[in-house]
Amino acid sequence: LFSSSFLIKLQRRMVAGNHSSVTEFILAGLSEQPELQLPLFLLFLGIYMATVVGNLGMITLIGLSAHLHTPMYYFLSSLSFIDLCHSSVVTPKMLTNFLSERNIISYPACMTQLYFFLVFVISECHMLAAMAYDRYVAICNPLLYNVIMSYQVCSWIVVGVYFMGLVGATAHTVCMLRVLFCKTDTINHYFCDLFPLLELSCSSTFINEVVVLCFSAFNILFPSLTILASYIFIIASILRIHSTEGRSKAFSTCSSHISAVAVFFGSAAFMYLQPSSVSSMDQGKVSSVFYSIVVPMLNPLIYSLRNKDVKVALNKFLEKKIFSVKQCIFL
Repeated sequence: LFSSSFLIKLQRRMVAGNHSSVTEFILAGLSEQPELQLPLFLLFLGIYMATVVGNLGMITLIGLSAHLHTPMYYFLSSLSFIDLCHSSVVTPKMLTNFLSERNIISYPACMTQLYFFLVFVISECHMLAAMAYDRYVAICNPLLYNVIMSYQVCSWIVVGVYFMGLVGATAHTVCMLRVLFCKTDTINHYFCDLFPLLELSCSSTFINEVVVLCFSAFNILFPSLTILASYIFIIASILRIHSTEGRSKAFSTCSSHISAVAVFFGSAAFMYLQPSSVSSMDQGKVSSVFYSIVVPMLNPLIYSLRNKDVKVALNKFLEKKIFSVKQCIFL
């Protein structure tokens, strides 16, 4: 009995010691080939610069253009903010890792990155659903649009979107903090994500995987069903429009949203809606590049720059700037 109790105490001390010794992780990154580091750095630097300029530009343009102060563009502005933060949580650290020999991230920084990444990725899922609902009301109930999508309703929807993100991120991060890391300190990913971290655990991850599947199912399936139901009614309403011009105009406001939703939810579902024993981290890296880096860059283009109202607002904004510059030159 004495020996068995001693062994149990010793094992607990070893586990506790291993856990306390994990003060930092090494990020494996996208590629281990040295000749690819600089090209990848330049590629993702260009993507990140386009993301920052596009989303900040969209937020500024919507804020300064009075005729864009409508629910649709209010949601677009919120989506641009989420995309900007979403990309900024992951990309700067990844860029520095391309230029460093050892891609080190401390334990607190890793948990912080995980938390804020989850906040914004979950918020984006629900924001896309809110935008689909907005389009449903605009096309299927145009006469009641201003009543249904009032300023108060839109504000509460945006608050609810961020609330979902905070709740989901808190649940995942709290569960991750209870995990003991003692296998290795190398994360097979380019940022601190759920499944790559769980692979390093030397304690049971059953609760973590249940929480991941439950919250992922809710945060992916619920918005997906909302989007699907909205577009079923939208398509049915469009088919009842007799004029070809009216159909094309109504459909043009939705086609870009559908394609972006497919890329974002498809890649996110591939990463999170399967157990860690089935999923491949190398495949997960590719899918996560789409929803964490590429989609935030594309959203200002596919949602806004193809929109006539935004083009008009952008032209007016540029004309005012050019006119003011000319006045300063002549003065």
